[in-house]
Amino acid sequence: MKNTFGNSVAVTLFGESHGEYIGATLDGLTPGIEINPEYIAHMLTLRRPAGKISTPRKEQDAYKIVSGVVGGKTTGTPLTILIPNENVKSGDYAPMQTVARPSHADYTAQCKYHGFQDSRGGGHFSGRITAALVAAGAICKCALEQKGIFIGTHVKKCAGVADREFGDLPLDIQTLNQKIFAVLDDESGERMQQAILTAASQGDSVGGILETAIVGMPQGVGEPWFDTVESLLSHMMFSIPAVKGIEFGAGFALADMTGSAANDPFRMENGKVVCTTNNNGGINGGITNGMPILFRTVIKPTPTIFKPQATVDFATMTDTVLQPKGRHDPAIVHRARIVQDAASAIVLCDALALRFGTDWLH
Repeated sequence: MKNTFGNSVAVTLFGESHGEYIGATLDGLTPGIEINPEYIAHMLTLRRPAGKISTPRKEQDAYKIVSGVVGGKTTGTPLTILIPNENVKSGDYAPMQTVARPSHADYTAQCKYHGFQDSRGGGHFSGRITAALVAAGAICKCALEQKGIFIGTHVKKCAGVADREFGDLPLDIQTLNQKIFAVLDDESGERMQQAILTAASQGDSVGGILETAIVGMPQGVGEPWFDTVESLLSHMMFSIPAVKGIEFGAGFALADMTGSAANDPFRMENGKVVCTTNNNGGINGGITNGMPILFRTVIKPTPTIFKPQATVDFATMTDTVLQPKGRHDPAIVHRARIVQDAASAIVLCDALALRFGTDWLH
């Protein structure tokens, strides 16, 4: 099982949903980066369940940094974060141990790990592990902000309800990073939350679309083929549970444009090269051009629903019907947005360190 992402700055995830701890190790961080405990705690708060639109499972996420930090600053050696699991109910999963939950990793985990996997609460495949990713990403995101690079994600669409488009990017990003339910239009957010509650009352779930904006990235970061900025971000985004699609800039809408409409004309502005439009999402030839990086991901509906579903018992190789129990989210799109921020920050730190050297982040 490979659990490490990155080349110069790398993150390794470990733990299971109902194990004693989950955690992450960041390797390759330059020494001297200041650690802001309040910043990490704030980002973990944005990931935690929020009322009836989320799972009843409540975790304090009382993280602890056990290596790589002395006197509040990174030492340059591997930084390890531990987060205890305190509110587990493993008994809810005992009757389903060999029953494949549709659209979950139960069956594929059985195929790969031959029954030795921890199946409680999804084990290592659980969205619970994203808490460790957020804690690690918070360190990277805070470091990026010290260099003038800011990341923000909003729920662009949920259950068919759309948020407004990005406007003043720096202001919108600042606003989103303070919101539990990250939308740019509060009225749209209320309608989304009502749609989530309606689905929950019917024992069902909903999905959505997340849109991320990154401002302040310097030009010239990325590689032209296998380590393009798009490919690095895509690789990381597809590591987030429930992400099933991604597009950059105008994305799939480019298929219906002409070249004259799709191209981003260049011009000079205050001594800098800028683009008049940003249909390419701030990336040309896999390399940043200095415009904001814009991308969107599709978050599928939470696969565990409270409706009977046809499946199989892979211990007996017989058909059966699953009626799930336990604590589950009717939607995860609003919680996944801070995971997307954190994951993006790790990718950018890695790409920047490869381009400018590891000390650039200090």
